[in-house]
Amino acid sequence: MRLFVGDDWAEDHHDVELMDVAGRVLAKARLPEGIAGMTRLHAMVAEQLGDADPDEARVLVGIESDRGPWVAALAAAGYDLTFITGSGFARVQRCGLQICRWRPADLRTNRARSLVGWRTFAR
Repeated sequence: MRLFVGDDWAEDHHDVELMDVAGRVLAKARLPEGIAGMTRLHAMVAEQLGDADPDEARVLVGIESDRGPWVAALAAAGYDLTFITGSGFARVQRCGLQICRWRPADLRTNRARSLVGWRTFAR
């Protein structure tokens, strides 16, 4: 099972959205920066993965930064990370994957959709 997570990172919180391979939103939340937020994210992921075979479960996270304790915690959890900036959205849109609506509130959704759009390459 594959699970896609879009993470729009603000200074003191993360707006996250979890999607399945079809691009259907499974869950979303505003999580605080730090251990409490990361713990909640792991719980959200675990809830969506359910009883999936651990060898078959794969979590792909689209996030705009490649550094910091939050990113280190995502990597330590074994999640696959893809760093997607605003200009990255533009490149994906030019390639024909219509994922962008270009509203700041949609960034977490677009990060997850970017991953869903690239799911065929992430095998």
